[in-house]
Amino acid sequence: SRPVRVVTLLSSRPPPSHTCFLLAMSAFTARPTAKISAPRRSVRAVRTRAAATVGADFKPGVITGKEHLALLDHAQKNGYAIPAVNCTMSPIINCCMEAAKKANAPMIIQFSNGGGAYMTGKGTGAEATEAAVLGCVAGALHVRTIAKTYGVPIVLHTDHCAKKLLPWFDGLLEANEKYFAENGEPLFTSHMLDLSEEPMEENLEICAKYLERMAKINCFLEIEIGITGGEEDGVDNSDVAPEDLYSKPEEIHQVYKALNPIAPGMFSVAAAFGNVHGVYKPGNVKLTPEILKKGQEYVKAQENLDSDKPVKFVFHGGSGSSTEEIREAIGYGVVKMNIDTDTQWSFWDGVRAYESEKKGYLQGQIGNPDGEEVPNKKYYDPRVWIRSAENYTVDRLLKAYDDLNAIGALGK
Repeated sequence: SRPVRVVTLLSSRPPPSHTCFLLAMSAFTARPTAKISAPRRSVRAVRTRAAATVGADFKPGVITGKEHLALLDHAQKNGYAIPAVNCTMSPIINCCMEAAKKANAPMIIQFSNGGGAYMTGKGTGAEATEAAVLGCVAGALHVRTIAKTYGVPIVLHTDHCAKKLLPWFDGLLEANEKYFAENGEPLFTSHMLDLSEEPMEENLEICAKYLERMAKINCFLEIEIGITGGEEDGVDNSDVAPEDLYSKPEEIHQVYKALNPIAPGMFSVAAAFGNVHGVYKPGNVKLTPEILKKGQEYVKAQENLDSDKPVKFVFHGGSGSSTEEIREAIGYGVVKMNIDTDTQWSFWDGVRAYESEKKGYLQGQIGNPDGEEVPNKKYYDPRVWIRSAENYTVDRLLKAYDDLNAIGALGK
């Protein structure tokens, strides 16, 4: 398939249509004129330090290339991982940056194929791949326009791309290359190829081909080996064979041998160690983080390296994992952990709590417990109940930062 062409959204100065897009999306998060108490949050608030000035090594706003590599090295050295949140709309994007500011820590904002299509809108006349590309590009430009105001480094990423979605990936790379030609850096910091369902040789062959192209514009690649169980964004691995949920040290080394000569250090590995997409009670997911440790040891020995953590690992399917398991995985070189299911719930939970508390004011445009002719506009204004969803999601992300040992990461 031919890559999708993206032209009108990629100038270094946003055109009027993009400005309108940003203004429209910003309206969702503007402060309401009425003072309405937020419903009590069900997520435990995590104590955070006041946001500090970002250190000299990490500029505020979107980072790419060497700055991104330095950030990942900083995470490994200081024993924390960065949350990566799947975003489908501007309020969730803004939640991510607000939480990062409160935690004084970096954040990874990522878009899936389905999330990108949703950003474009369900009523679009664009074909599916074009809609996914345009939505991701629009989301990235939104982030780039406002990220600096939050004072923390932001990584722009796209999530799982299976073989059937490669035309989407091609469209994103075309957007990156155009942006790079005009601005000296890619639009996105990184992208993920998930070819774990393909034979290992084919997986690495395709990933190597794309990494060669991405290296020319300083764009980072995440790949997946083994299979993350469960279901996410339309990809269902619920019935996968149990043995496929665990990667072998030799497979991790295969990735290193295939990709490191092309672009040293410019890739990460989502290895399988029993992790599963979705939400489960603690104890129902049988994680084996020691697989990551064995992988690091094997690569170090085979390549005669000095580093104890030559591979940067990514943790997918972390919902239901204990803090102890998460931190053990970080100790073995995990620098990024994906979050989607839990923030979907927190966003809804904020809406649910608001509706429950203000129910009597949300049954019609006029008439409420204060009087039959009293208007309710200040209660059903989307900015009010969406703000409740944002507050709940910020709280959930602060808990994630705590689990990932990343509170105050920029001060470490």
